[in-house]
Amino acid sequence: MTEPIPAAPAPLFGASDIRRLAEEIGIRPTKTLGQNFVIDGNTIRRIVAAAGIGPEETVLEVGPGLGSLTLGLLDAAAAVVAVEIDPVLAAKLPETVRKWRPSAVGAFHLVQADAMKVTALPVQPTALVANLPYNVAVPVVLHLLEYFPSLQHGLVMVQDEVADRLAAGPGSKTYGVPSVKAAWYSQMRKAGVIGMNVFWPAPKIHSGLVAFTRREPPATSATREQVFAVVDAAFAQRRKTLRAALAGWAGGAPEAERFLVAAGVDPTARGEVIDIRAFARIAEAKEVIQ
Repeated sequence: MTEPIPAAPAPLFGASDIRRLAEEIGIRPTKTLGQNFVIDGNTIRRIVAAAGIGPEETVLEVGPGLGSLTLGLLDAAAAVVAVEIDPVLAAKLPETVRKWRPSAVGAFHLVQADAMKVTALPVQPTALVANLPYNVAVPVVLHLLEYFPSLQHGLVMVQDEVADRLAAGPGSKTYGVPSVKAAWYSQMRKAGVIGMNVFWPAPKIHSGLVAFTRREPPATSATREQVFAVVDAAFAQRRKTLRAALAGWAGGAPEAERFLVAAGVDPTARGEVIDIRAFARIAEAKEVIQ
C-alpha cells in the first residue's frame, strides 16, 4: 500500500508578488510608518513555526502590510485578527485573503486602527505575532499586553537591539525600562535574528525575534502604575545609585533609602541589577510606610 503524497504547502508571497501588489495599489513603503515588507516565504514559515501557533488559536497581527505574514498565520491558526493603520493597505487585505486563501476568508478579521489606541477587538486573541515598526515596537507590545490579557504567548519581530532590550535580564548592559516593564507581563526570550535581505526595502540593520509567554505579575499590593513609576525613576538616571535616582520619586534621598531598606534592596545598588519583583517591593514599601 503506497503512502499518500502530502499536500504541497500553500503558496506564500515572493519578492515579485509583493512589488506587484504594492504597484496595484500605488504604494511604496514609508519610513514614517516603519514599513518593511517581508518578501521571503521561508522567513514567513520560520516566524510562524517559532511562534508555536496551535490550530485552535486566534492570532493578533499588528501591521500586516500587504499580507505576507497574514497568509502564513491563516495556514496555522483558527483565526487571525489584523490591525492595520494604513487605510490603503487595509482596504487591499480582504481581497488578498480572498484570492490567496479563499477557504480562510471567514477566519480573517480586519481592524483599521492605530494599534496603540486599540482597546477592543472583534475576537479575543490568544497569541500575538507581528513584524513591528521599529519606532513603536516597545510601546505597542506593552499596550497590547496591558489591554488584552487573553494574549498568552507570542513572537514579535523588531529591530535587533530592541529585541535584546526586551529580552535582557538584570545585570545585562541592555537591561532597562523595556526589559523590566515587559517582565511585569511575561517571560521574554530572544528567539533568533533575521537578515536584512528578506525585506523590501532592506533595512540597514538586522531584525530580532522575541518570543514571550504570559505570566502573572509579581504578587504586590502596589498597582502596575506605581511599580512602573519606580522603574521610570530608577532608569532616568541609570548611573546613579537607587538612593539618589529615586530621591525625586520618594520625596528625598533619606526617604528613598528608607523605602529601599524596607523592600530588602541595597540603596547603593543601581536599577540595572534588580528585577521586576524588587521594583514591586519598592513601590509597595512606599505605599505601606507613607
